[in-house]
Amino acid sequence: MKTEWLYGPHAVGEALAAGRRRVHELLLEDRPGALRRLEALAAAAARHGVPVRRVPAGELAAAAGGGRHQGAAARVDAYPVAGLEEIPAAAAAAAEGPLLALDGILDPHNFGAILRSALCAGTTAVVVPRDRSAPPTPAVSRASAGALEHVRLVRVTNLGRALDELKRRGYWVAGLDRAAPQSLFAADLPQPLVLVVGGEGGGMRRGILRRCDLLLAIPQAGPLDSLNVSVAAAVALFEIRRRRLGGEAGSAGGGR
Repeated sequence: MKTEWLYGPHAVGEALAAGRRRVHELLLEDRPGALRRLEALAAAAARHGVPVRRVPAGELAAAAGGGRHQGAAARVDAYPVAGLEEIPAAAAAAAEGPLLALDGILDPHNFGAILRSALCAGTTAVVVPRDRSAPPTPAVSRASAGALEHVRLVRVTNLGRALDELKRRGYWVAGLDRAAPQSLFAADLPQPLVLVVGGEGGGMRRGILRRCDLLLAIPQAGPLDSLNVSVAAAVALFEIRRRRLGGEAGSAGGGR
């Protein structure tokens, strides 16, 4: 199987903790007075039977491809993307968190930040298109503080057709759109739900907008016309979570 180098203590540590892909070896920077977090990584690797090598800074930098490694890198199997068939049926999903679909998130830092929020908000899966999304690279894992290692990431050939299939399975589709007349905070949110977030510049494409059952805006104050996409996604995901924890889920809990 193809391998790649994860770098940064958080990404490496979460890959070890998640156990979703094999970690072949761990490199730690060989320097006096090693940081406690690096020693904790070495201990975690030992528990998982992963060999640890102490190497000069130059070798570590080369393994990380110039990325900001903070003293740690690990050679791991390629990221295990999921298929649409692995998304739970609507009845089961209603008891779990929402799905998140991303249309055109190309910046790896925004992608990583969204994945971190999605994991913390209890999202069941994240659906992205193969050609209009940042791929799940080591840079994304680092930007997500290792959340990528735990998230069920589904990559599809055509996002529009994937949404059609999810609707056939009983999901409702809600899109975040700053021009929408309906407020996220006032809307009834049916369950099970797919939340769609568009790209940094143009938002959702027309074909994706057309597939949304409802469009929602985040009410804002001040002169700026939009939030950063990762912030907007976090606001929406935690509003959904707040309602679920408070027993305020939408009335369509049995599906469409």
